[in-house]
Amino acid sequence: PVAAVPSQVAMIMDGNGRWAKQLSKMRISGHKEGAKAVRRAVMFAANQEGLEALTLYAFSSEDWNRPAQEVSALMELFFMALDKEVKKLHKNNVRLRIIGEVSRFSDKLKQKIHQSQELTKDNTGLTLNIADNYGGRWDIAQAARQIACQVKDGALAVEGITEECLSQHICLNDLTPVDLVIRTGGEHRISNFLLWQIAYAELYFTEVLWPDFDELVFEGAINAFAQRERRFGGTDPINQQAS
Repeated sequence: PVAAVPSQVAMIMDGNGRWAKQLSKMRISGHKEGAKAVRRAVMFAANQEGLEALTLYAFSSEDWNRPAQEVSALMELFFMALDKEVKKLHKNNVRLRIIGEVSRFSDKLKQKIHQSQELTKDNTGLTLNIADNYGGRWDIAQAARQIACQVKDGALAVEGITEECLSQHICLNDLTPVDLVIRTGGEHRISNFLLWQIAYAELYFTEVLWPDFDELVFEGAINAFAQRERRFGGTDPINQQAS
């Protein structure tokens, strides 16, 4: 029997700033090195049979509170990464999607996001979701707004607002549930990431700073996941073995 592989992995990529500080470099150096770790993680995920989606927390709604210079550098880095990497993703049959409140981005970045998603939308391999200007509370609030509009228009009765109904308006609703959340950098918190989607996900924390995250660390997290007993609120563990 083969150990179960998570069908969707979500990652909180933490530690770029501390990595740079340890080496007496500018914070942006950590972010640039972090971009290389993203490339490694995506390629590793794309080659894992059974792993259907990878969701990366790139920029949270709270990250606007960082120094303006760092925010500006991060936006430029995001644009360059899209410009440079998307053709490679497309060649590897990866479907790219950006989740979050993209309306706040510059027109140039919004256009690049649109082009990138259009190019890869029909790909059938790994789905790569980049959470940019994303927050779990924002996600739930935007779902509630959509439902409120339906109720107001008479298309939905108040009694029809169920968990299932709300789920259909939350980001990533068309994908398999998140099975595993990995957070690098040694912090043990969720930081407003995919609050709805990770209700039953396994959590895996590592001290490794994001720029040092590689295939071995990723593999270690997946192996740890395979050892977990998942009960989903029941008393009997869900069988983790697949023949």
